[in-house]
Amino acid sequence: MMGFGPVKPEVNEPVFHENWERRVLGLTLAMDACGLWNIDILRHTRESFPAQIYWSVPYYDLRIEAHIKVMRARGMITEAETLAGQMLVPPKPVNAVLGAEKVRPLLAKGSPYNRVAASPQLFKTGDRVKVRNLHPEGHTRLPGYLRGATGEIVLYHKAHVFPDSNAHGEGENPQHLYAVRFKARDVFGLNNDDDLQADLFEPYLELP
Repeated sequence: MMGFGPVKPEVNEPVFHENWERRVLGLTLAMDACGLWNIDILRHTRESFPAQIYWSVPYYDLRIEAHIKVMRARGMITEAETLAGQMLVPPKPVNAVLGAEKVRPLLAKGSPYNRVAASPQLFKTGDRVKVRNLHPEGHTRLPGYLRGATGEIVLYHKAHVFPDSNAHGEGENPQHLYAVRFKARDVFGLNNDDDLQADLFEPYLELP
């Protein structure tokens, strides 16, 4: 994203910089298990914050604020409770409760998102494809800097949940997913032969 200066990776970065970040991770894991939203809804909620907030606040700040936003939207907490920092009304029932003993097995199991698509794949490994110049108003997993770029499919991941639909309550709408390799010089105008690879859904792609 232009205007935010160079990327400066932190050497030997710790998992948590402060103890409150550890608590936020625990809280958000527990709430995600309640079954009232999905990962794409949360991603879209984070993206809905103003750009100056989204691109500047620390990761765990953005994560907890997004959870507060979706919880308030579903009537799980009130604005008064958010300000008071404590429960003021009886809690709403949830679909599931994540006990401490379930956390490790749940994380080890993971959350597979591969599905069966309704139609056959359009592309195969080795095909040249062009990224469509899409500008959807809602959620998307299409990186803006790849729009219009041409690359080569190097791997077919089968079909997966389509985030662009899942984030808006429109169903999983499984779509074929491909690993596409680009030349960095074609994407960023760099004078080198580096490769850039991205996983892209079929609706993002077209023939050159």
